[in-house]
Amino acid sequence: MKLILIRFLVGGFFVSGFSILGTIFKPKSFSALFGAAPSVGLATLALTIKTDGASYAALEARSMLAGAAAFFIYAWCAMILLHREKPETKLATVGLLVVWLIVAMGLWWAFLRRGA
Repeated sequence: MKLILIRFLVGGFFVSGFSILGTIFKPKSFSALFGAAPSVGLATLALTIKTDGASYAALEARSMLAGAAAFFIYAWCAMILLHREKPETKLATVGLLVVWLIVAMGLWWAFLRRGA
């Protein structure tokens, strides 16, 4: 129960902080972006440091960065494909998940597998 309370407080702190940042910047749609993934990631890292130690949290942080890089490549490919070819959106985005998987697994193989 104590861990759930800590998760609630830390998560709420980071969500609130990133939401404030999102309202400061233009356009206002950044508010949702800042309120989601960064706050959940930081809350998870804070709890991981407390429960499993800093070295394990460092591995988790590197994994998050690799996943973010893979998602960036996925989003970039989706943007190019949807702009140039104009396929059906659902088909293109689901099909491009293969790109995300290849990039994520490649980054894991190149940088993270030795830490696991």
